Amino acid sequence: MVSQVVRIEATQWQGLQGNPAWTTAVEGGQVLFFPQLAFALLPEEKTYLRPDIRDPGARNISLDAQGRLKGAAGDAATQAGLAAMVGRFREQAMALVSGLLPDYVPALRLAPTSFRPMQVESRVQSWRADDRRLHVDAFPSRPNYGERILRVFTNVNPEGQPRVWRLGEPFETVARNFLPKAKPYVRWQAHALQALHVTKSLRSEYDHLMLQLHDGMKRDLAYQKEATQETVPFPAGSTWICFSDQASHAVMSGQYMLEQTLHLAPGHEYDPAASPLAILARLTGRPLVGV
Repeated sequence: MVSQVVRIEATQWQGLQGNPAWTTAVEGGQVLFFPQLAFALLPEEKTYLRPDIRDPGARNISLDAQGRLKGAAGDAATQAGLAAMVGRFREQAMALVSGLLPDYVPALRLAPTSFRPMQVESRVQSWRADDRRLHVDAFPSRPNYGERILRVFTNVNPEGQPRVWRLGEPFETVARNFLPKAKPYVRWQAHALQALHVTKSLRSEYDHLMLQLHDGMKRDLAYQKEATQETVPFPAGSTWICFSDQASHAVMSGQYMLEQTLHLAPGHEYDPAASPLAILARLTGRPLVGV
């Protein structure tokens, strides 16, 4: 398997110009890796790198699009400092994406920015929620009708520990493997899920199939071991970008990371034919979104 990582030797968040080869790579499910692009913490922010900064009832700390901090413990001053740190990372992540992929900018929707202080290895989760298993991202309760999930990550571990991922096969290879095993889409069931408020809107066939891929991959332990894959340690002080709905990935270890999610409206890619929506529509022979 060709490596799914494209290395880019940038050191600044702003001013980086896009490259057609990088665009093709990220839209093809590869990861853009910036080994020298660090998010510089202010001296006082280094005190936030501890697990108990997270509210025990929250999975991560997040800053929403309105600037509201959620999931953090500590007094008002601590929470204000955390919000400022996460907000500064958001600004730098947006500057990076704007330089790399400028045509995306008018079609991007900002999602919450997260700070993840917990150790990956110590999390106890169900098999479906266990991100240490290879998967592509899909949302059970939030149908997105082909909207893309673009994510910017940076490792701020103070002890130099890498964040270790496994990267798997290209999306079409995954789809050809798991589509034949997918349960068929049933529209009345999708309406029932919406009526019962299990989903926030009507689940499209696209969203159904993406969940089938996500769950099928995670459920299949033989696939987890035998699928063609590579282990990639992202060092402390590095940054990486991918479409997490397309890049087959698993997060194996690490602690202290900042992450920005951006949603890209379908059809606004540089090459829409390379998207999961287009690939699944081609493989099934029918449109997968719409009324």
